Formats: sequence, structure tokens, C-alpha cells
Amino acid sequence: MVNLGKWTSLIVSIFINIYLSCGTEVLTNHWLVELEGEGGIDAAKAVAKRTGFNYVSPLLGSQREFHFTHSAVPHIRTRRSIIHTRKLKAHPMVKKAIQQTGFRRAKRGFKPKIRGVPVSEIRLKDPESAKLLDYSKSYSYAEPQDPLFQKEWYLKNVGQSGGKPGLDLNVEIAWAMGYTGKDVTTAIMDDGIDYLHEDLKNNYNAKASYDFSSNDPYPYPRYTDTWFNSHGTRCAGEVAAARDNNVCGVGVAYNSKVAGLRMLDQPFMTDLIEANAMSHMPNDIDIYSASWGPTDDGKTVDGPRNMTMRAIVKGVNEGRHGKGNIYVWASGDGGADDDCNCDGYAASMWTVSINSATNDGQTAGYDESCSSTLASTFSNGKSTLRDAGVATTDLYNNCTTTHSGTSAAAPEAAGVYALAIEANRELTWRDVQHITVLTSKRNRLFDPYLKHHWKFNGAGLQFNHLFGYGVMDAGAMVDLSRKWKPLPERFHCTAGSVTEKMQFGTNQPIQMHIDTDACSGKSNEVNYLEHVQAFVTLKSTYRGNIVMFITSPMNTTSMILSQRPNDDDHKNGFTRWPFMTTHTWAENARGRWKLQITLAEGKNNAVDTGSFFEWTLILHGTKTAPYDNQVSDEENHNKLFKVKRLHKTLKA
Repeated sequence: MVNLGKWTSLIVSIFINIYLSCGTEVLTNHWLVELEGEGGIDAAKAVAKRTGFNYVSPLLGSQREFHFTHSAVPHIRTRRSIIHTRKLKAHPMVKKAIQQTGFRRAKRGFKPKIRGVPVSEIRLKDPESAKLLDYSKSYSYAEPQDPLFQKEWYLKNVGQSGGKPGLDLNVEIAWAMGYTGKDVTTAIMDDGIDYLHEDLKNNYNAKASYDFSSNDPYPYPRYTDTWFNSHGTRCAGEVAAARDNNVCGVGVAYNSKVAGLRMLDQPFMTDLIEANAMSHMPNDIDIYSASWGPTDDGKTVDGPRNMTMRAIVKGVNEGRHGKGNIYVWASGDGGADDDCNCDGYAASMWTVSINSATNDGQTAGYDESCSSTLASTFSNGKSTLRDAGVATTDLYNNCTTTHSGTSAAAPEAAGVYALAIEANRELTWRDVQHITVLTSKRNRLFDPYLKHHWKFNGAGLQFNHLFGYGVMDAGAMVDLSRKWKPLPERFHCTAGSVTEKMQFGTNQPIQMHIDTDACSGKSNEVNYLEHVQAFVTLKSTYRGNIVMFITSPMNTTSMILSQRPNDDDHKNGFTRWPFMTTHTWAENARGRWKLQITLAEGKNNAVDTGSFFEWTLILHGTKTAPYDNQVSDEENHNKLFKVKRLHKTLKA
């Protein structure tokens, strides 16, 4: 018998790929409808019924904005349904009606290529062991007995699959301290969760789950012959697979809860679906984990639309009863030819961008690098060795040892955050980012191509363009979290703008600067940095050859855009695109900031030209020293100890 559902889905997918690749706008059967006044859900349902639409839900809990669909309109089309929009607008209660466009969102996945170099031939250069917290003498601890635990090298690396012993998330220390994620919920925004799985069913939060593809509360993955929709189930197991039940392995936070938000399993995405998923039950969900983003083709520049950005900002400001939801994002799998600062989700200061490392400390060949990456976890080990992937749950009560990509990295980080939140329920979204910076470690992470080196910023914090501030350390994170004191208020300061039109070309850079007092003497004064954003407008004959560096007053240089050879755009360029860096964390913001822009040499030695139009510098941080109230000692929290000492020196 022919599976009509499968073939229909395949045909729809082919058509939308053709439309999008040709630059044709794709329209959906989803509408954003805004009512006059505070009509509420009952009014919205009445409008939908009167106009022949289907009521779906409010947008971000609003009493005025709603999600409608229309059954008679195809899921995808190339022309706007003007007649249906007009019918909505003709209703006296409707203020605005906008048919939603469709766009690509891709799951992060393994791409078995490492720039032509076999993984087994790469050797570690200049190894450095991190000093890890050791509470083994203070806490009793029994190792999990799950059948795949010995293969979960990212939890306990003893050298299996060619790894480096000790290069792991150091979760056993956190577990020995008694933190396992109790009463913390992570939402897996993906293609669904097999919530009937023996390793997940007892840790599944049904109340906080929803299927945004089918508009029902049952986010079970849709069947495919290729098991393509196993992605969310695999991510969920990394976070919350049960312990000692003789099934698969164990999750990073094995007593925490996972919720399924099914929204990826469709040939298109809309702003409405993304926004509603990212704002779903924000007081019941602590962490949202996303292992997807714009297409990793090395030429896409895309990010959250208006409503999705509103949802994220609302989440960090109001979620978790005002403490802020944690949004964890996979940095991307576009490899060395892509840059995650061109992914507006991973590069957002409201999200935590997580890159990955292999089990011997290298960057994986599919890893994208960018200055917005905060830290790293693990994806897969040496691909030539068996069971070198991430061991986790799989569809239909199965297990796998082949999960990989930065898809695998983000849920591991989410699991560590679940442990930290259990250790301190009062942690805010900013606390989580600060603690990540202060406890992540270089350990044995290294770039095998010697392109990106470890450096110290002006505040004495060590960072790397590939790995951020290092590999996350669950033991150190929960230890610092449980002692953590509230941070000073955060401010943002517009440091200045350069709007002079300038020309630049291949190997002919332009350099400009902004001198700033960081809003000194004003209510929004910024003296200690968190995130720095450079909003840049420019275009060139070959966008992928543009390379940009920003240098702080304390002489820390961040590459905010690297060369992307596949990006052949010559029309759009960048329009006020927010390039972001975390490399200047805890530095003093005052002084001269420099921006350098050039066009790197492209294919066939082509000579390109570009036009610069605008650069606006936005500084985010605190007026007072952020760590003055924190309890630290040089032995266990070396980074925090050094930064506190430096800040005291600067104030003196």
C-alpha cells in the first residue's frame, strides 16, 4: 500500500525547497490577527468563526494578537491569499491581518567531513590539563549502572573511543554533591519526543508539552522510514534519561524533566510557530533547548523574525517568574566555511550559544566558529572508531551511540544548567551566563589547524574563537551556583556611530574608531562589559569575502565575521546586522573601540570591492563591579578570583 502521507510530505518539501532556492516568497495558511481593544480569546474565536478561519491560540499570551489558520488555503503557495486577508480586515474587530511567510529551519546534524583531514591522523599539540574540582573525599558516590554509561564518554571520559581521560563535563562531581536536576524542566524544541520510551517516560513533563505542528498536546514524532524524526528524542535523552533502570544510558540531569515542543517537523517554519513555541508555558519551563537554525550552507544570513524576537525577550525578562528563561542554542554545523554570527539565534545575547568538541579535545569538522559562542560541550569522538558518537535514547524504545553534531552539544549544556538551577533556584538568565564564563575551562581543547589560539582578554579571562570560554564543568558550575549572589542591574549604552560612506576592497581594509565614555555619569553607565554588539550596514561584490574585527579599549580583538567562501551575495550585504562578541566579558568599556573591515582574497584571485555605510556600537553590562559580592577562593574558582582582583585594581 502506498503511504500517501509520506509522499505528500515529500512533495511539499520538494516544492518549498524549489521556491526558496529560487528566491520565491512562500506563503502559508497561517495568519497573525490583531484585534481592536482587549477582545480576548472569546472574541478571537468569534472572529475566526465569522470569517471562516480556524482559531489556534493567542500570541505570547496576548489579549489582542492571535494565530489563525484557514483550511481552504494550501499549506504553501507563491501568491498571497488577498481575498482571505481582505475578509479578515473587513471584520470591525480586526485591526491587522498578516499572512505568514514560510522559511527554512534546519536541524543541526553530523556532516562527516573534516576539511579533507582524516580525524585519526590529527595529533594533540601542546596539551594542557585543567585543574578540576575534586570532592571525591567529601562525598560518597556510586557510578550509574545503565548499560550504555561506559560509552557516555562526554559524562566520564576514561579514554574510551580514543578520547583524552578527564575531558568531559565533570558531572560526577555535581551528582556526588547531590544535584541531579530535580524539579527543573527543559523543553526540547524539535521534531517531537518519544515520551513512551522507557528511559524518558517517568521524566516526561506532559503538562508543559505541546505539538505546534498538529496543534494538540501530544508531540509524538511523525513516523518516517529513515527515522529522520528521531532528533528530538535523542536530544531529550541527553538531558533526562533515567538512571539505573537498565535502559540505554543516563542523562546529564537524570532526575530533571523534559517537555516536548514539536515544531520542526514540517517543510516550512513561520514566525508565529517559532514565537509560540519559545513562549510556551514560560513559568513551567526553565530551559529551552534548540538544536536547529537557519540552513548551514555557508551563505545564509538569517535569524528570528519580529514575533520570535519578542518571545525571546519576553522570556528572559518575565519567564521563570521574572528570573528569565534560559535559551540554549547549537552554534551550527556549517564548518569552517560558515560563521555563526550570521545566525541571528546563536548570535543573540539573549541565548547561550554552545559549540562542540570531540572526545580528544579537537574542534569537530562541522563546527562553526564565531565571537558570540559562550562555551562548548561535546558532540562525537573519532569517527573512525566504533561507538564514538553520543550515546542516548532513540525512537521506539531503542538506544543509539551515533548522535552527533552541535545538535548533541546544546542538550548537554541544557542538562548542566538544570543541575545549576537545582543548586540555586534564584539564578537569573544573566547569572547563568556569568557562571558559564567563570567556570568553563580550557581543559585540553585545541584547534588542530592552529588557526584559533587561546588568548586572555583585558579582564584576565581566557577565551578561544572556536570554544568560547572553554568546556563546561558541571561540578564547578553547581559549586559556584549554590553560593552565587545577585548581580548588579544591567544597562545598555549606545557608544556612538560612524555613518561616513567608505570604500574598501580585496586586501585593502578600512579602519574606523569610536571613542566612548560608556555613558559615564548617566543612569545607563556601563563600566563592566557583558555583551558587545556592532550593528553594521555594508555590501560588497562578494559578501562571503568580508572579514571584520573589533578591538576593545583593553586591546582584545574579536573576529566578528570570518570569510564564508560560499556566500556569493552581491546585492543585499548586511543591513544593521547585530554582530556580537562575548570576548570582552568583564572588561572596562571606556576608551577607543576600533572596527576593521576588509575583503579577503576569493576564488581565482578575484578582486572585490565593497561599500561601508554605518557602524553603531552598543555596550551591555553593569555600572558596578559584578563580582564584588561573590564568594570565591583561588583554589576552586580561579577565574572569579582573578577578575575580582583586577576590578579592585581598576577601581583603585
